[in-house]
Parts: sequence; structure tokens; C-alpha cells
Amino acid sequence: MAPEVEDEEPEDGAEEDEHLAIRNGTAAEDQPDEEDEVSEEEEDEEPLLKYASLTKHLKSVYRNGDATSTFMVAGGKMILGTHNGNIHVLSVPSLNPIHVYHAHTASTTGLSLSPFPPPLGLTKLDAVNKNVSERTDSPRPSKSKQSNASPSSRTPKQRVPLTPSNMIYIGSASLDGNVCIQSLTDPKDVQLRNFGRPVQAVALSPDYRSDRSYLSGGLAGNLVLTVGGRTGTTSKSSTAGGTAAATSGWLGSIGLSANAGKDQILHSGEGAISTIKWSLSGKFIVWVNEKGIKIMRSNLHLDSGDTELGWKRISHIDHPNRPGWEEMAGIWKAHVEWIDEAGLESDEGFPTANGSVNKASDPPDVERFKSPQKSRQIEKLIVGWSGTIWIFNIHPESSNAGTLSNEGRKPHVDIVTMYDLKSILRIDCIISGIALYTPNLLLVLAYITPEENDTSNAKTTKRGRHRRQNALQPEMRIINITTKEEVSVADTLNMSRFESLSATDYHLGVLPAMRISTKTTNQKGYVEAIGGHFEAIGGGIWDATMYPTRLFSSAASVTSIGSPGSSLKGSNDAVTANNIATPKTAELPHPATLTHGMKIFIHSPYDCVIATKPSLSDHLAWLDHHHKYEEAWKLLDRYPEAAYSQSDKASDSISSTPTKAQGSLIDFLNDDISQTTSSGQRGPHFQAEKEKGRIGEQWVQQLIATNEWAKAGQTCGLVLGTSSTWEHWVWVFAEANKYEEITPYIPTTQLHPPLPSLVYELILGHYVSTDRPRLQELLELWPSDLFDSSTIVEAIESKLKTGEVREDSTEGDVTGRDWRILTSALAKLYLTNGQARKALSCYIRLQDADAAMQLISEYHLVSAVADDIPGFILLRVTKTQQQSAPLQELEAQTLEPICLLVSEAHQGIVPPETVISQLTKRYGIPNPYLYFYFRALWTGEAASSTTTTTTPSVPPKAPSRNHPSSQPTSSDLLASEALTLLSPHADTAITLFAAYSRPLLLPFLKTSTSYTLSHASSLCRLHHFTPELVYLLSKEGRTTSALRLIIDSIGDVRMAIEFCKEQNDTSLWDDLLDYSMSKPSFIRGLLQEIGTSIDPLKLVQRIPLGLEIEGLKEGLGRMLREYEVQESISLGVARVLRGEVNERMLERGRGQRKGVRFDIAPLEKKAVVEKERKRHHPPKVVRAGFCAGCDDAINEHGRDFLVGFPCAHVFHLPCLLRYEDEDRELPEVLASFSPFDEGGDGGYDRSIGPKVDHAALLRTVVGSGCPVAMHHVDEQG
Repeated sequence: MAPEVEDEEPEDGAEEDEHLAIRNGTAAEDQPDEEDEVSEEEEDEEPLLKYASLTKHLKSVYRNGDATSTFMVAGGKMILGTHNGNIHVLSVPSLNPIHVYHAHTASTTGLSLSPFPPPLGLTKLDAVNKNVSERTDSPRPSKSKQSNASPSSRTPKQRVPLTPSNMIYIGSASLDGNVCIQSLTDPKDVQLRNFGRPVQAVALSPDYRSDRSYLSGGLAGNLVLTVGGRTGTTSKSSTAGGTAAATSGWLGSIGLSANAGKDQILHSGEGAISTIKWSLSGKFIVWVNEKGIKIMRSNLHLDSGDTELGWKRISHIDHPNRPGWEEMAGIWKAHVEWIDEAGLESDEGFPTANGSVNKASDPPDVERFKSPQKSRQIEKLIVGWSGTIWIFNIHPESSNAGTLSNEGRKPHVDIVTMYDLKSILRIDCIISGIALYTPNLLLVLAYITPEENDTSNAKTTKRGRHRRQNALQPEMRIINITTKEEVSVADTLNMSRFESLSATDYHLGVLPAMRISTKTTNQKGYVEAIGGHFEAIGGGIWDATMYPTRLFSSAASVTSIGSPGSSLKGSNDAVTANNIATPKTAELPHPATLTHGMKIFIHSPYDCVIATKPSLSDHLAWLDHHHKYEEAWKLLDRYPEAAYSQSDKASDSISSTPTKAQGSLIDFLNDDISQTTSSGQRGPHFQAEKEKGRIGEQWVQQLIATNEWAKAGQTCGLVLGTSSTWEHWVWVFAEANKYEEITPYIPTTQLHPPLPSLVYELILGHYVSTDRPRLQELLELWPSDLFDSSTIVEAIESKLKTGEVREDSTEGDVTGRDWRILTSALAKLYLTNGQARKALSCYIRLQDADAAMQLISEYHLVSAVADDIPGFILLRVTKTQQQSAPLQELEAQTLEPICLLVSEAHQGIVPPETVISQLTKRYGIPNPYLYFYFRALWTGEAASSTTTTTTPSVPPKAPSRNHPSSQPTSSDLLASEALTLLSPHADTAITLFAAYSRPLLLPFLKTSTSYTLSHASSLCRLHHFTPELVYLLSKEGRTTSALRLIIDSIGDVRMAIEFCKEQNDTSLWDDLLDYSMSKPSFIRGLLQEIGTSIDPLKLVQRIPLGLEIEGLKEGLGRMLREYEVQESISLGVARVLRGEVNERMLERGRGQRKGVRFDIAPLEKKAVVEKERKRHHPPKVVRAGFCAGCDDAINEHGRDFLVGFPCAHVFHLPCLLRYEDEDRELPEVLASFSPFDEGGDGGYDRSIGPKVDHAALLRTVVGSGCPVAMHHVDEQG
């Protein structure tokens, strides 16, 4: 069994001497100041990989001065073999020891795993979940240096947790000739087999758990297949030779060897074997000996018809043809890697063959599964040997056995490409490791061969004998497969003690990039809850890079392999894994191991380095360090998350101590962000914005340093976001007199906190003195609340008062340009300050009618120009227009001021008397401006267009007085108000309307009552306005003169008839007939139009005999037809009236014949005592079933006559007769007969005759109706 590793304290200073320096653009930890200078070209090229040292995290490996000799990483495990024969199994990414055992007595040369662990995400990080529990709760073991302790005194070890990812077998080969196969979970499941010669390589079958087979090879040159073997024993291979081997082989052949295992040599005779590896599918095996590369078909996954293909070699590739090969063939070790294309990095962000950069693509696994099924069956192999690289495609056997021959169905190998590194890298080197990074990029760990003539590094002994030259530092090279060119400058790795190391001392291993799982699992653990469904190396702890302190600083996340409370004792030959796994402090995993992309591990005997693709934050840091601020800012703008990991790493580290660093001016200016952002709101977004601000200002500073002020101003508008930074940079531009470069980008909206108004005032004050058109643009663009208007007003007034800017000065071939700009700006600023009257004076000086009118209308400033009404009206009218312009043009130019004056008149601000007096004083009466004012005042609105000046809209009618209860409309109120305003000036209105607008004269004469009739009549006679004069004569009562004027001057029969109808005077009709008898045409018109207004016989009789009248017959016929129509209408109306009267009479009769319903009170059971009816006043409230006169109940046995009315009132007949007069006696006509005639049977006679007689007699004495209803009607009236 494999003994445990002896525990010794590390030598003092061993760790302190270890350091890692990565050159050529990478930021390495603990990089010394003495690093060699590199060229500017190399400095300007961004590295494609980021390196970090893991040596400090592997303290348990380098104990006792041990050094690693072999290395591999797979799944969630890192396995190291040392020169002392120890095997260390560590978890990834925590790098905590899982298991340590002593397997060999000499250097370990090879490692192998079975089954090959899947990516960590597929097992949900179960190994990490077990290894990080209860770490801090375990007691510290006591360290002892006793050397003679017996194995029985050792403390029992805690087994590795039985999780799927831990259920693996580890195979190791050594120079001691042994192959050790150890189960990680079961310490008893171990085999140790000796092959008699140093073993260089071992490869466990992917199905080792079931078939217990593995391949091995070494200096003997035999490729040995070992099957079986008893666990927990040490055996010797049958290929080792000797008596024991022969005996074992003979006993095994007869089944008596107690399952010692069977060895079979598959190949031999071609020199030492350095490498053996199974393919990822398990179908193929590659091994390398001194003659070349061999590829074999294994016995796994064979169809029943292809069993003969098992263990058959399918390809051979000769070794590199390199000078000195014969001497170095046994030393130069080949490096082979089977490629998992799903675990490669994408080509995004890497240079392509044409020098461009690949854009984003799907994740590698998605790209892989997009490929056809056939291409996915092809396995890819990459081999690096000496200075040559091969890439192979291995095609499996065809499953179509019916169509292909045996040769066609066999698997075959295609050499995709082959490289000679010396022709690519231009240097002589040995490959120490190789891996495919992306589908197009190849990683090569190059061991640089020292030049033979370079004696600077050679050591010389005292006797003058030369030893071998010191080795150079290894380099990481990245080569494009397509172009066969190096894509970046080589990264030189400053490994510890590199001078003494050879090419075989370096190892390269990779963990695939993150992949996203498409399946779900029912069992979820703590780590899966953190990582979600991201499955990758480190993918299960997806948010560890964001919250490392939360994940790894708690007590539950740090574990020890030993069980709590166990008693631990030291021994001289071993220590427990519990002791090894408990460090002095709970260290955090290195952040590089937590990344989601491919992780590249470089191992030397004394160091471990990890390389990863630079993250966004790394890219940002590189851009920042190389002063590429523009690219850095744009990166942050697109990916804000790039700022978080860079700025918050220190806050997430439990070992860091916050200190107060000396801040820069930019940091001080960024403090206003913190003034408005509470600590609870400072998340990644806040950090990104803060970092963007810092880098943005560095960008601006860089542009200013190169005198690119225009671009710097544009950049300020893009990157500045706080008031303090804006204030700072505006002053910087102002001091350099670069106002124009910064002005277009100054914020025009309020910031929080706001930008001081002094900044805007500084810019505006500059343009007041230098560039007035630019000042005008800024005042229109900038809101007035950004600056203090009074300051700018003072500056402008100073320029105008001193005469520096005059109305007659010329700027830009324009007279008074700057004066007009400053005056206009002054008006706007006055308005901003609430000084509307001063603004109006500025616009009047500018003769800006539009602005002045808008200002007057908006602020009701007509009173401010009341002293000069004519000047206000003529604001748009030039002197030339006043002299020669037509009325329509003058109306259009004065429309707006006239409307404002009318509006102010209705509001009582500028009375009409003021306007009339000023216009009359300047222009007399009549004048067109006064007419425009009167017309607008009378009509209530301006003319709709200049073309309708002679036919303006009809004014609103005055409210009618015939219906005082009707509600007046707005037009009625307007007309009434217009009459009120014009009443004192009615004669002036008549004069203006007669001079400029006759259509308005007659409506005004009919509406107004304030004018003088004589003045109006004289004007009408003067202008020969006959209809208006007719109206005035009729209004004076001179109807005959008016009628004579119509007949003689107008000759309009219809107008004369209408006039007579309006006057409704019989004598006027006689005058009309008398005046018309001498005019035949008039007589004809009367016959046609007079209708039924007068007796037609009277008209015909007045016609003189013998008078020839043209159209007399037609006139008489029309008159007769009108009378016929009138007669027909009258007869129809009479018939309708008679029908309605008859209908109403019938309805009245039916109502009279109907009975009247009334209620009666039931008769009480006790005897009714006849009492003398008492007289009393009628009741105030009449009840149903009671007499309306005496208020006694009406019962069915009463013998008094009952009289009912349609109003539902019922009376006893005596009560009805005495309702008004209680002393009234009953009429004799009613006293002569009893109420009802009794029949012969003692009952009442119910015949019709007596009832009719009684009703007739009652009608004579009852009167007109119900007295109660009559009183009610009288009370309402």
C-alpha cells in the first residue's frame, strides 16, 4: 500500500524566494522593479492572456523541500506528482488538499485518471461542497518530529467523500519502475505493480473500474497492457523478467496466481516510450516512442463485427527531423492532447487572419453542437514534439458494413496540418507544453534553447572547465493555425530557479471553458444554489467573483478533512491528510481560478502559474494604464460591469485593510456623486458611473494636452455628468480662451446639484463683448433659469450706454446688426425679469411690430401706449403706405392694433373717447383709422379679410324686448355693449359708415337711438341714400313722404307694399293706390304683389277707364288665384275647427254621463240613534268617505240625497245647499218629494225616469259646480 507523506516544516525563506514575473504587457503579482525594459511596440500591444501565480496556494505541495515532477488537471481536480514520489490531489478552484499519499520511492513521471472527470459543473461541484464544510471547526493538529513511531500509532484518516466526482482512480508511473493505481475514495483499493525498468507513462482505461486494465511504457520500449490485479497488493509484471515473473506468469496461466494480473506487450522495439493517452471517447490510444507517433484502436466501443480491430495500430508518424535528434531522442518528450472542442474559448476578441477582431459568437459548446453529427464523431489530436506540431483528425470505423469493404470500414487518421516552430517563431525552441486555446489559436509553452556561442550565462569552474549553459525563461506563444503566424508578442514567464530547469521540467494543462447545461437535476446542494445551472470549471460558484467574501469567509465554507474531536499524533514517516489540509489561515481561492473561461496551468518543479483570458476589467485596466482613455470610456459605456471587479476587489478581500489614500483633484470633484447617493444605493452601477467619470476626465485632460480643444469640448459633453466637474472644466476652457469649443456642450438642463449660474454668465458675458450673433443663439437655446438675467442685462446696458454698439454702426455689411441683436436680447431678458413695459419699449425702438403686438396682447399693455394711439395703430404702416396705400392694405396693417384697442375698450382700460379724440385730433373726421376702430367696435370683430372691406359682417342684433324672460346670448350682450360704447358717438359713427361702409349704415340706424335724426337725414340726402332716408322719414312720422319717395325715387312696388304693411295704416294704402293710378306698371305690380292686404275690388274700381295696362290679365289672374287659395285655406281651417269642436263636445258628454266614485263608511253594529244634524263649519281637510260639508261618514243606509262631483268631493244635498250659507232654507221644489220612491215591495225604485227627474231638479238648485273646488281655484288665482 502507498504510505503517507512525511510532514516537515518548510525551510525558512523558501516561500519568500518564490516570485513570478510576467513580462511583455501582463500585470503579474510581485513583479520586481528590476524587470528588463521592453520595446515600445511590445508595450503598446495588449496581452491575450493574464497570468497569476498559484505557488502560495500550494504550500502543502512544496513542504520538505519537495518539487513537482509531473502534473495534470481535469474536472475539479489538480493532481501533482513530486520527485519524492508523493501524489497530491487538490480541489479546483479552492486548491485545498483532498488527498495526499506516498506512491513511489523515486520521481513520478506520469499520471492518469479513470474515468476522466467531467467538467466540474456536471457534478454540481460536489467535491467542493464536501471539502469546504466545517474547516474552521476542526482542531489544530500538533506537529511532531518523532521518527520511530509505529504505523499503529497514527491517527485514522477521514475518507474522501463518496461523491461522483471523487470516485476516480489515479494512476502514477515512476522512475522506480512501479505503476501505482489508487482509488481516491477507498484507501484499500490500491495496486502497485513493478515493471523492472523506469516507467515514463501510464494510461488507465476509461472503464478501469470494470475492466481493471491500463497501458504503461517506459525505457524498456514496451507498450504493455495490464489487465486485472489484486487490490491492496504489490505485484511484479510478467514483462519484467526473472524467476518471480516467470512463476507468476505460469501460475497465472493455470489460475493459481491469486489474480496477480496479466500483462500483454502490444508494441515494442522502437525505443523508450514517453507518452501514452486515451482519447476522450476511449476508442483510440496515442503513444510516442523514439521512432515516432503511434495511434491505435482500443477494444472499447467496438461493434460485434469489428472485434478484430481492437488493439490494432492505425497510423504511424515519424519523429521530427531535427539536427541532434539521435542524441536527444530519449530526452525530448512529446506532448499530446486530445481536444474537447466544446471546452475551447471562442475566437471573440482575438485577431483573425486578416488582422481584424472576431465579433461575438455563440458559446463554444453551442458552436460544436451546430456541426453535423458526422463531424462530431471525428476526434481531434494535437501533438507537440521537439520543435514540431501536428494536428490530426481521427475518423472512427464506419458503421455501414454492407456498402464498404473491410479496408474502407477501418478507422483512419488525417494530418490536418504540421508546423515547424523555428520557421514561425524565428527562434530555436523545444515544446514543453501544447494546447488548443480557440478553434484557431494554439498555445505553445516554449523552452528557449540557449545559443551555442552565447557564453554570458555559462558557469566556469575554478579549473576552467565549462558546465552546461544556464537555461532561459520559458515563453508562452500563441499561434494562429490558419496563418501560421504568431498573433501576439511572447509572454516570458519568470519561473523560480529557471536557470537550472530543462524542457521536461515544465508542464502545461488546461481546464475547459464554461459550458451551460441543458439538463436539470433534482438534487440541489448549497454550492449549486449559489451557482445556479452554470456548469463549468468554477461555474458552480458563478457568483464567487462577485461575492467572494460571502462565499469563502464564513465558518461553514472552510473545512478540514479530519473529523472534529479526533486525537491526532505525529509519526516519523507520515502525517495525516488532515494535518496537511489544515493551513495556518483560511486562505481564499485565487480569483483567477474562479473565472468562467478556459484556465491554463503552467507548472515547474517550484512554481505554478495560471493563465486566463483577460476579463473586461483587465482590458479596462490595460487601456487605463496605457492612457487609451477613449477606448476605456467606450468600453465602460458598453459594459458597465467592467468597472465593478476592478474597483471592488479590495473591498471583497478579507485580508485587505482599508486606508485613506491621498486623492486627486478629479477624485475630489467626483465627491458630489456621493452627496446625492446614499451608501445603500452604491451598487455596481454607481461604481461604473464613478469610474466612467474618472476615465472620462482623463480623456479630456489627454486631449487638452495634445491641444485638441474641439474634440476635448465634444468629449466633455459625452463624459461629464456632475456639476462640479462641469464647473472645473469650463473654467479650464475659459482660462485658455476656448469658449467656442466648450459652449455647444454645456448642459442645458438642470443638474443635481445644479451647475452654478456663474458658469453660464461667464459664457454669455464673453459673447456680449465678442460675438453678438452667438449670444443671440445661446439666449434662444438656454432656459432662462440657468443664469441670473440681471447680470446679463447690466452687461448689455453697459454696451449700449457707452456707445460701443450704436444703431448706425455696421457689422458684417449690415447696419445696426449688433445694436438690434443686443436690444432684442435686452427685451427678452426684461421679460424674464418681469419688466414687460421695458421690453415693450425695446420692441418699439426695434419697430418689431410682431413682438410688440404679442407682448401688448399677452400682458395687456395697451395702456402703456395710450398717450400715442395713432402711433400704436400705425406700428406696421410706413409713411409711404399712409399716403398712397388703398383702404384694404391699410386695414390689413392696422387690423391687430385695432382689435387690441377694441378689446381694451370692452374691458374699460382704454375708453373709446381716448382713441376717438387722438385720431380726430390728428386726422380729422372722417379718417380710415377711426372708421376701422368704429367698425370693429360695432361689429365686435375685425373684418375677416381685406377683400371684404366694403361688405363687412353684419353686426349682432340687439336683444329683443318682446320676450323679457328669454336669456340673452353672448352675441346679444356684445351688441348691447357695443351700443353702449357707441351711443355717445352715434353721429360720428353715422358719418364714418356713410363715408366708408354704407352696408353698416342702415343696420346702425335701425339699432341705435342715440343719433340725431336731422344729422342723419342730411347725410343720407347728401349721399343719396334713399332706403336709409325712407327709414328716417318713417321714424319721423312722415310716412306719406317716405312712401312718395319710394314710388318716385326707387319705383319698387314690393318695397312700397312692404312699407305699407309695416306701418299698418289704412290711409297709407289709399295714398299708395292714389299715387299708383297714374303709373300702369305700378298698377300691374300692385295686382301681382298686393295679395289680400286690401280689398281687390277696391283696387280694380280705382283703375281709370281706358288706361292701357300691360299684363293686366295676368295680374288679375294671379290676384284671383291668391284669393282662391286663401278661400280654400279658410274652408279647410273651418272644417278642422268644426271637427275638433265636435270631438271635444262628445268627450264632454261622455264625462258628464260617467258616475262619480266615492267611498262610504261601514255601519256600526249598534243601533243608530237619529240625532238632529248639528250645523258646523265645513272641514278644513276633506276625507274620502265623508261628506265635504258636514264631515259625517257616508254609510250605505243613509237616506239623504248624495251629490258627487268629478273632483271626488261628495256632499249630502242639504250640506251642499248650505255650504256657503248655513241658514239657507231648502227650495220648495225639493221639499215636495221624498228622496226615493219606494216600490211595492218596500224597496227603492231604481227606474230611469225618477233618476232623470231628480237630476234635472238638482241641476236647477246646485249651481255651477263643487264649491270646494271653486274655493281652491280662487285661492290659487
